[in-house]
Formats: sequence, structure tokens, C-alpha cells
Amino acid sequence: MLSDEDDRDVDVESDAEKRAHHNALERKRRDHIKDSFSSLRNSVPSLHGEKVASRAQILKKASDYILYMKKKNNSHQQDIHDLKRQNSLLGAQIRTLEKAKKSATFHSELSKCIIESDTESSSDGDEEMVTQPQNKSKKLKTAH
Repeated sequence: MLSDEDDRDVDVESDAEKRAHHNALERKRRDHIKDSFSSLRNSVPSLHGEKVASRAQILKKASDYILYMKKKNNSHQQDIHDLKRQNSLLGAQIRTLEKAKKSATFHSELSKCIIESDTESSSDGDEEMVTQPQNKSKKLKTAH
């Protein structure tokens, strides 16, 4: 059986192991925080190349940079929105012009047909052809 002295040795070793384990975990945590601050420092353009910067300075500069990038992002989002709106308006103008072009072509062909049929069937000189802008022709009755 174990004596009281052996129990104390096990407890002391156990306490020492617990303390060592705790110290190792704490060291690992501090190293992780240190590495994270180093990574953050390297991510902030105004801190590039600086080997020494306090944690407070790193946090302040990182916060400033985040705000700057948010403003820049919002500006770009607004530009995208404006360009989409402009693109939509230009698309509507294109569709309107294409419809007008088709309509003008139709009216031009129709006018040619009317002129040809009027020329073939017209025998009295009471009608004159008047050309209007956009290649549209109309007949005007004239009194002699």
C-alpha cells in the first residue's frame, strides 16, 4: 500500500504537472495573440515595414483602415448603382431608336408604294408631292 508520504509526492507531482500544463497553455495563447497582432500589423498598409508598433497603435491603425475601406467600398457600390442606372437608360434609348428605325423603314416603304401607285393612277395635275423631313411624303391638294 501507498504511504502518506507517497500520496504527497503524487499530489506534488500532480500539482507540478498541472502548473506546467497550464503554463504551456498560457504560453501558447500568448504566442497566438502575438502572431495575430503581427499578422494584423502586416495587413495594414500604414504599418508596413514597421517592426515595432504597440498593440494599441496596431488596433487604432487597423480600425482607421477598416473605416477607410468601408467608405471606399460604399463609394464603389454607389458608382456601380449609378452605372447600372445609366446602362438601363441607354438600353431604353437603344430600344426606342430601334423601334423608330423600324417604324421609319416601314413608313418609307409605305410611302414608296403610295407614290408609285399615285404616279401610275394619277392623271390630273391637281396634286403635288411634298417631301417632309425623315423621308416621309404627303400629298397636298392645290387649288388652281
